[in-house]
Amino acid sequence: MADDRTAQPDPDTIEYDGSAGGWGSVRGIVQTMAREMASPGALATLRTQNKVGGFMCTSCAWGKPKHPHAFEFCENGAKATLWELTTHRCTPDFFAQRSVTDLRAWNDHDLESVGRLTHPMRYDAATDHYVPCSWDEAFATIGAELKAIDPKAAVFYASGRASLETSYLYALFARLYGHNNLPDSSNMCHETTSVTLSELIGSPVGTCTLDDFEHCDAIFFFGQNTGTNSPRFLHPLQKAVERGCKIVTFNPILEKGLISFTNPQRAGQMLTGGDTQLSCQYLQVRAGGDIAAIMGLCKHVFAQDAARGGTVIDRAFIAEHCTGFDAFAAKVQATSWEAIERESGLSRADIEQAGEVYVAAKRVIGVYGMGLTQHVHGFENIAMLVNLLLMGGHIGRPGAGICPVRGHSNVQGQRTVGISEKPELVPLDTLAEQFGFAPPRDTGMTTVEACEAVLDGSARAFIGLGGNFLRAIPDQGRIEPEWGKMQLTVQIATKLNRGHLFNGRTAFLLPCLGRSEEDRQASGPQTVTVEDSFSHVHASLGHRSPASEHLMSELAIVAGIARHTLPENPKVHWDAWTGDYGLVRDLIAQTYPEQFHDMNERIFEPGGFYRGNSARERIWKTESGKAQFTAPGMLAATDIPDAVGRYRLVTVRSNDQFNTTIYGYSDRLRGIEGKRDVVLICPADIAAAGLVTGQRIALVGDAGDEHHRRIDGLEIVPFDLPAGTIVGYYPELNPLIALSHHDQASKTPASKAVPVRIVAEG
Repeated sequence: MADDRTAQPDPDTIEYDGSAGGWGSVRGIVQTMAREMASPGALATLRTQNKVGGFMCTSCAWGKPKHPHAFEFCENGAKATLWELTTHRCTPDFFAQRSVTDLRAWNDHDLESVGRLTHPMRYDAATDHYVPCSWDEAFATIGAELKAIDPKAAVFYASGRASLETSYLYALFARLYGHNNLPDSSNMCHETTSVTLSELIGSPVGTCTLDDFEHCDAIFFFGQNTGTNSPRFLHPLQKAVERGCKIVTFNPILEKGLISFTNPQRAGQMLTGGDTQLSCQYLQVRAGGDIAAIMGLCKHVFAQDAARGGTVIDRAFIAEHCTGFDAFAAKVQATSWEAIERESGLSRADIEQAGEVYVAAKRVIGVYGMGLTQHVHGFENIAMLVNLLLMGGHIGRPGAGICPVRGHSNVQGQRTVGISEKPELVPLDTLAEQFGFAPPRDTGMTTVEACEAVLDGSARAFIGLGGNFLRAIPDQGRIEPEWGKMQLTVQIATKLNRGHLFNGRTAFLLPCLGRSEEDRQASGPQTVTVEDSFSHVHASLGHRSPASEHLMSELAIVAGIARHTLPENPKVHWDAWTGDYGLVRDLIAQTYPEQFHDMNERIFEPGGFYRGNSARERIWKTESGKAQFTAPGMLAATDIPDAVGRYRLVTVRSNDQFNTTIYGYSDRLRGIEGKRDVVLICPADIAAAGLVTGQRIALVGDAGDEHHRRIDGLEIVPFDLPAGTIVGYYPELNPLIALSHHDQASKTPASKAVPVRIVAEG
């Protein structure tokens, strides 16, 4: 779909007639502030958000610039802060009046809207209520339960919010205890990135920094919704377009954040309603069609290289730095345009037009999100993007590179400091010497494998360091009923969510400080650190008064459980580390000296300190010692073939949401208000199925296994989408995703081309 098509969406579909940002963004923040009755210091917190000496946003992991804007936060970042600094409280009295079973009837938004948890709570199965307990009781009981089971039957899950210091100690605790079962939220979103990029360029993370967006000539987007998931990204995109950079977007869904942007920090645009047009071309690839689309781009590049005397492809770079090019070139040559058009859902002319942007650019950045990672062949999706960039030498060059946009604020950093089920990614020999023990060497559980262990009964304990694990996973309908068979479940959280309403035989709900709150320990107020998507590490200092005097920091909770679980070790000092987080940063620097040397001295550097990236320096830490071209064995990223009546469901977040947290019911940027029980379908598919707008339907999983998956009561909303692609909200539609339906290399759940059928109700 070219420029003029973007400007004229189907008149029979729902859409938002404004731009991303603008007054709509301001209204969204104000509405959240009013609902949450945020504490008086909330505005002061927003003024220091993502700035040196302030606190780092708990929402997305987008970079923090050296020279921040006056307001260095976006709509969703502000909502996350106001959500945390609410004056609403979830007290023991609340739980005394409601059983856990009764609370299961509440929706996600209402559960979290109760407010901040205030006291440690123990689940009493006899009364089906949470009851208050002391921290000593919680730690002693949890420690006793953990000591009574095989460590390898325990799962230590981490969401992407916990700091580097907490994450480091959490991983150390797991290994001192005796397992590598450390799945985290990366397993559900960007594990495909870690696996693919490690194999192909020798780095598990992207190669770009914020500075590259000031010098690139072209940006190619694949499956990333900037306006909702990383709105601060809109500022460098706006500047890039204004200096002449071209943006080409591939996404099944027309997302306003990559079409037009009204900058809330530009008075002229706010007063006149003006905007900046972002994408010069927006191609609505069918769900699962990105391999074919990128293959088409590569095919055009080869053709133009031949037509222009070999001046398009950077053959000197390929000869010096790459392997596998000949097999890749042969695959491109053997792939027909007919197959590319069929699998991508795009025309050859549109793909070639996009290819011309690539050919004309000297510096290209490839940006992607979960639209590439969450597929059965997610590895091949990313590998094809790597192929495209390597052809022009666009990795390891200023203003160029590969840029996965990570979700939760420290999800990348947690992996950096040891939260990993893969022992080969952790310096175990160094840890063994540091702490005088023999770390386990066996591979631990991923998120998918942890779910399988719950189903087969081999998981005996689960500790959740933040997050909403049970709501975020696939196949919820199968796993929730089995959850109670575990001996122990522990949830560390700031607010109540559905994952807290399914408990093991012994269960605790432990309230922690938010990142925006002052964390005062024995040595005084504590600083924590996080890593952004660009491998820069930032200090975060909370200034607000805690929501309750009974809260503990995440680090203190982890240390408290560990102290009551593990035997004495003269090299392990949980109390000292809790009292001074600087000591933990010294440990991180000892374990990872190349990246974290002098950590305590560098954490307040403007823009964060850069821990480096070997691929950016064209040092390829791969098996061959070079960057790897690949030849995909398929053009579709799904393993379920097309069939009459079968659709590819894409699950997405709304504009009023972050991960499983639902701030409200305004998906403003898609023009949907007041509801989430919807399925978006293109008008042609609605008519072909004999359905009508507003009709209630059921979606039934069509993964081809023996399990029945069905969600009823979904309202049809007409939306501009490719034929055969339908869209609905995460996490409500997660029960339709089969646990076995995941990326074959990384086991990341395949949430972006879920095979389903439509059943008319009534």
